[in-house]
Amino acid sequence: MRCLKTSLALAIATASTAALAVESDPSIEEEVVVTASRTEKPLSSIPNTVTLIDQQALTNQLAATSDLSTILGNLVPSFSPSRQKMTNSGESLRGRKPLYLIDGVPQSNPLRNGGRDGHTIDPLVLERVEVIHGANAIHGMGASGGIINLITRTPSDEFQQSVRIESALQTEDLGDTLGYNGSYSLSGKVEDIDVLASVTYRNSGVNYDANGDIVGFDNTQGDTMDSDTTNAFIKTGYSWGDQRVQLTVNHFLVEGNNNWLSVEGDIDAGIPTTAEKGDVPGKSPSNEVTTINVEYTNEDILGQKLRAQIFSQDFAGTYGATDSGTFQDEDTYGPGLFDQSQNNSEKRGLKLTLIKDDIAGAPVSLAYGVDLLQDETWQQLILTSRAWVPPTRYKNIAPYVQAEFSGIERMTITTGVRHEISELKVDDFTTLYSYNGGQFVKGGNPEFSETLGNIGATYEVTANLRAYANYSEGFSMPDVGRVLRGINQPDQDVESFLDMRPILTQNQELGLDFRSESFGAQIALYSSDSDFGQRLALGADGIYSVQREKTDVDGAELSGQWFASDTDTLEVRYAHTKGRYDVDGDGKVDTDLDGANIAPNRVNLSWARDWSDDLSTRIQANWLQDRNFKNAADEITREFDGYTIIDASAQYRALGGEFALGLQNLTNEDYFTYHSQTAGNNLRNFKGIGRSVNLSYSKVF
Repeated sequence: MRCLKTSLALAIATASTAALAVESDPSIEEEVVVTASRTEKPLSSIPNTVTLIDQQALTNQLAATSDLSTILGNLVPSFSPSRQKMTNSGESLRGRKPLYLIDGVPQSNPLRNGGRDGHTIDPLVLERVEVIHGANAIHGMGASGGIINLITRTPSDEFQQSVRIESALQTEDLGDTLGYNGSYSLSGKVEDIDVLASVTYRNSGVNYDANGDIVGFDNTQGDTMDSDTTNAFIKTGYSWGDQRVQLTVNHFLVEGNNNWLSVEGDIDAGIPTTAEKGDVPGKSPSNEVTTINVEYTNEDILGQKLRAQIFSQDFAGTYGATDSGTFQDEDTYGPGLFDQSQNNSEKRGLKLTLIKDDIAGAPVSLAYGVDLLQDETWQQLILTSRAWVPPTRYKNIAPYVQAEFSGIERMTITTGVRHEISELKVDDFTTLYSYNGGQFVKGGNPEFSETLGNIGATYEVTANLRAYANYSEGFSMPDVGRVLRGINQPDQDVESFLDMRPILTQNQELGLDFRSESFGAQIALYSSDSDFGQRLALGADGIYSVQREKTDVDGAELSGQWFASDTDTLEVRYAHTKGRYDVDGDGKVDTDLDGANIAPNRVNLSWARDWSDDLSTRIQANWLQDRNFKNAADEITREFDGYTIIDASAQYRALGGEFALGLQNLTNEDYFTYHSQTAGNNLRNFKGIGRSVNLSYSKVF
């Protein structure tokens, strides 16, 4: 771990906030962020790199795609390119796994990360997205790469209804590719009670690549092609005086139809994985998530502000049936056994925050409180009723305090500390037969305690230029499920198993933020280090295992916005990321992280124009740059052949609503996806989606 004192001194030396402006009115205005500090703060006081994606920016992206990972990659270039599947395993932020939240409720499952946390809510329900770059612990376990907080829509003051209908297709085969979506919501307020309710149904067709061939299906990890999605959402609140209580419930289900069989490709020969119609064994891959969130706020309780949140999240991710060697047990089930797994997680938690401004008349504000979390996670083989990962019960209590000092002219200093007290409980269990005949593992109740610090500052150099520096520490558990299920040696026990130690990540960054009436530019340099990190390593059976190694990630992020006229906005975003790990345990990082762990270097360009009050357009390009991955001997082990994807969209107001036309992959670029090139195998050598058309109509009345 780098010296904390050195990092704190560095953080105070220079300061500001770097924020990626989002598309709205043609001006760069101050915005308020909640995620970064657990309370409402203007961007200029937050010493973190923050990306805000407002509802208009979401609407522009949804004109062409409903895939949240694609949307994030379009607007946050340090986020990995989407795998375009139900799984988002390997999609990282700044080379590490981000923590997904819905209104502050954790959606990620770090105890058994099945790569499904990017599919827990339909993006049509969202009002904005706040992305906090870099490791931190302000919202608890799991944010080693940053935080992606999906903030849901709020009820309107006046009664209104909205409908949206949508269709998506490709010209290769209208019957197979045609998909459609319907969404309805109502919102309003009666005296002190407000409510918003919506329901969304989405049917997805299959995709073709640029050559007119069907994109391969991922029958095991799950696919969003040929699937059905439903999302039911309700938010209701009651306000009186300075107080408010609010209930939010969201139920999300995406489920494949099991109509297409994957046809294996050949990486060495450049043959892509495709698909053919057929009956797929087992139950359909699916993601089913229910999130319940109760929030209470009081703006004046004993001279302080109170924010209290009680939540639950029930998650079930079902994977496709396979005859993987891992599932075989000939003595019990005979040869050629098909089985399939299901990840389950049940989370219950409390977040309590008290805010006190101007303490004793001094320019100091304080936010303090405590977080409680209980998470029970397990993975079962549902066709044979076997346990692959035993029930793992995690309990955590974390008191914290965060202070902000603004007594120095043009400078704001923030600092805080959080103490994690964690307990993990696993009963005795036996691994599957394929792990060297099945190994009995003695259960245990290991406990962990870590104190995490953060400090940062923002400094207004001029009226238009700010600088910032920040040091923060993140805390996460390793993928406990992968570690436990893979034990293949006798006489192991949970209490002393080395790989169970927590992951501590140190993030340091420096940045500049320039804003004028018509131009904005932001640049950030960062490093993210973990002395005992976590890397996904692909085995010969196509199943990833966890490797605990020292990992270092360094990078730079750059964005610029130019309001060239009253009607034209040009934007550029760039991310450069380099990550290495220690392959031989000598304390030196010497081998490149692959595409399952780190994003490519990328440039995103866009031009938006308002042609009239009724017509607007946007065109954007994502250029993923070539990259070679090298081992400790400086030999190239994998190559990435970069590609450029161009999307275009148009919105036109007519017939009392708005029509939107989106074209994804406008130039019909022929490419293998980033993940397929850098971490794939013959079964997952997928081409990217060819040119596709999306047409929608929405109306508020």
